[in-house]
Amino acid sequence: MNLLDLTITQLKRAAAIKEQIEALNKELRTILSTPATSGAAPKRNGAMRASVKRKIAAAQKARWANLRRAKSAALSVNPAATAKKNTMSPAAKAKLSAKLKAYWAAKKAGKK
Repeated sequence: MNLLDLTITQLKRAAAIKEQIEALNKELRTILSTPATSGAAPKRNGAMRASVKRKIAAAQKARWANLRRAKSAALSVNPAATAKKNTMSPAAKAKLSAKLKAYWAAKKAGKK
C-alpha cells in the first residue's frame, strides 16, 4: 500500500493510532523499568567489603602456609628418598671423550 494513495482521513486515523501505540509503549516501559517494591532485594554492584577481602586473604595465606609446612615435613622425614646424583668417574669421562674424538675425526675424514 502506497502512502500517496491514502485519503486525508485515513492518514489522520493512521497518525492517531501510531500516537496511541507510542503512548502505550512509553507506559509499558515505565511499568517494566521500575523495580517492584514488594519485597524485592536491593541491587548490589558486586563490590566486596574490605573486611571480607581481609578474611579471604588470611584464609588463603593459611592454606599456603599449611601446604608449605606439609611439603617441608615430607622432605625432612625421608631424606634418602631423594635420588643421589650420578657422576662419572674421571676415567669414564676420558674414555668417552676419546671415543667421541675418534668418531668425529672419522666423520670429518669421510666428508673430504
